[in-house]
Amino acid sequence: MASNGIIAHQRLPDGGFELAWNSIKVPGGVKERLLCQMLLSLTVRGRVPFEVAPLHGLVLLAGPPGTGKTTLARGLADRVARQVTGRIDFVQVDPHALASDALGQSQQAVTKLFEHTIPEHSIDKTLIVLLDEVETLAADRQRLSLEANPIDVHRATDAVLAGVDHLTRRHPKVLLVATTNFPEALDAALLSRADLIENIGMPNAAAREAIIRDTFEGLAKAWPNLLLLQKHAKALAGESSGLDGRRIRKAILSAAATDVVTASDLNKLTAPQIKQAFSAAAAAMKGLKK
Repeated sequence: MASNGIIAHQRLPDGGFELAWNSIKVPGGVKERLLCQMLLSLTVRGRVPFEVAPLHGLVLLAGPPGTGKTTLARGLADRVARQVTGRIDFVQVDPHALASDALGQSQQAVTKLFEHTIPEHSIDKTLIVLLDEVETLAADRQRLSLEANPIDVHRATDAVLAGVDHLTRRHPKVLLVATTNFPEALDAALLSRADLIENIGMPNAAAREAIIRDTFEGLAKAWPNLLLLQKHAKALAGESSGLDGRRIRKAILSAAATDVVTASDLNKLTAPQIKQAFSAAAAAMKGLKK
């Protein structure tokens, strides 16, 4: 893992990132809002003073684990790259790589990330930065106890806020996409800096059906008979209530592992097997929440 916190660097557009955009099924309007907000930031920032148009270039995706926030963020970066001219790169930051038990080290690492590492990656290009699980870096200072939490945690949050402001003022071609599983744990000052907060919730029936169909279509490239299961997609969507997108896809694959025949040839997979796998996944999730 890179000591500077950067764990991925990709030039865009990229076919794999485009696949990510298409694989995430969210209610109508979500993707368009995200894309338009990103494009607006590139259009306005750098041309109009911040005091007139207070855009920080920060979009926040909030929601439960497994709802596709990270995948959606990658796809969003690719979609932006396909809409604008000039070179666009993508980098992903792992906040855990910046944390340290040594007093002051987390703050220094965060400061270096925002004031040096990210700007260096953005030279002569537009840069889209994914801050995954941002609550790790920008914890709510009002909820933290100085007795239970080292002062370095507070200072790290201060450094994030100062870093976002630094990028806002000096690097208008840097866009930030942050994800969080626990928005209630985020500092209010970071929330106020977000130009758009989009809640990515659990998929509704229509989204679950779209995920199931998309999974069948993807697997059918290797096992064509799976296209025959499309007629069961709507009914299976009803059986998958309470499951996130990631768990739905995993359950379909788990269904193929219920016997040697289907594990060896997914062409033999049946709708009843998938239904049973959905039920088992839902029961397991309920058991974990007790």
